[in-house]
Amino acid sequence: MQRLIKSSLDYIEHNLKTDITADELAAMANYSVRHYCRLFAQAMDTTVASYILKKRLDHALAEISAGRKAINVVLEYGFDTYSGFYKSFVKMYGCSPKKYLSIYKKNPEVLFMHDMNEIKKILANWDIPSNLSIEDITHTHWETNEKSDWKTWDIGDTYYLKTNERSKMIRNLTIAQALAKQGLTSEFSPIPTKQGDDYLDGEHIFLLTKKIGEPLNQHPLSDEEIAQMANNKPREKHAFALGQAIAKLHNALKTVQDDVKPWEGNLYEQGKNAIPKVKKHDIGLSGNFFNDYEKTFGELYDKLPKQLIHGNLCVETAVYENDQVVGFKGFETFELSFVRIYDIIWGAGEINTQPSMEKYLAMLTQMLKGYDSINPLTPEEKQSVYYVLCANYLRSCAYFTEDMDGVADLSSRSVRAMTFLANNKEMFCNLV
Repeated sequence: MQRLIKSSLDYIEHNLKTDITADELAAMANYSVRHYCRLFAQAMDTTVASYILKKRLDHALAEISAGRKAINVVLEYGFDTYSGFYKSFVKMYGCSPKKYLSIYKKNPEVLFMHDMNEIKKILANWDIPSNLSIEDITHTHWETNEKSDWKTWDIGDTYYLKTNERSKMIRNLTIAQALAKQGLTSEFSPIPTKQGDDYLDGEHIFLLTKKIGEPLNQHPLSDEEIAQMANNKPREKHAFALGQAIAKLHNALKTVQDDVKPWEGNLYEQGKNAIPKVKKHDIGLSGNFFNDYEKTFGELYDKLPKQLIHGNLCVETAVYENDQVVGFKGFETFELSFVRIYDIIWGAGEINTQPSMEKYLAMLTQMLKGYDSINPLTPEEKQSVYYVLCANYLRSCAYFTEDMDGVADLSSRSVRAMTFLANNKEMFCNLV
């Protein structure tokens, strides 16, 4: 995949003054557009369109700063007017081209290299103890083995210091502000500097945040509590309250999705595209099951509410304090517009500590009810719970095959869940 993406990046770099599309890049890579865009987003932590726009802005600014007439440059790079270029630049970088040049000294490609003495000087801008330990905890990408562009330091037992390119920092601060209006915190909720600013602005943007909450896996559900949920006695501090928190999360994300410009995924098509491979492995599903998925879910899908979602709710991203859901983590790279009930259904599976589908169903029911109490679910969403689950497991069964190293257990679990769904559709009807 690294060679594929490198080839795309080289092509983009040499053709920025032409009309480059995701369709064109996908065709060059011999992938479908959806699959190519997913691979690109995984490798680059951004969408194809956002990456191309950023490169055009950077190159246009470099040519303007070198003395060329601005209007001629921006037209060459595909902008209709200088005003259009200016607005796109401010939205991407959070400041005017002039201010950007004054900060970066005509060098848009900034490397975040800092020694401990520099970090101590930076931290002096906040009212925190000066003797706290400092540890670079920037993670390595699981597939490319490269350092994340989210540079992060662990400051004592209480804080994180973060930096990245201006556009991503501003984006995640905007998300944090939207979450705060819903009473939720995030790992990007800012601690004001001594001057009262949300972040330290200079050659780089630096953000100091508090470490938030406990992960939900510190609160596993007992069999008795699962039984209570099955009898419609919700354990509010877990499933029901988490559903409510996801509803508030979605309220926040909906207000910023025009600024984030997420790429759109189609869950129905992803499940449908997985069917040929699932049939090839012959896991015992009937033709009626596949026909029902394609016909019924196909009719429902276009009617489902879609918006910017979290997309990766799991035991590490939902956080608690004093047994209450207080916020969410995992916003560094997400930019996905999807069916909104995906977050509930995926989250219930990731957060449930018991492997059985029956216990998952009890967890899911209460999460749906919690969500519905804040953001009423549409009739189509209630009908689609079963099919969203089917789409998830169709994708899993197609991806986790027995000939892949280390995933045989994942494959067998996906197959068991998929066959359970196919044989027990009635259990997933009328959950809310």
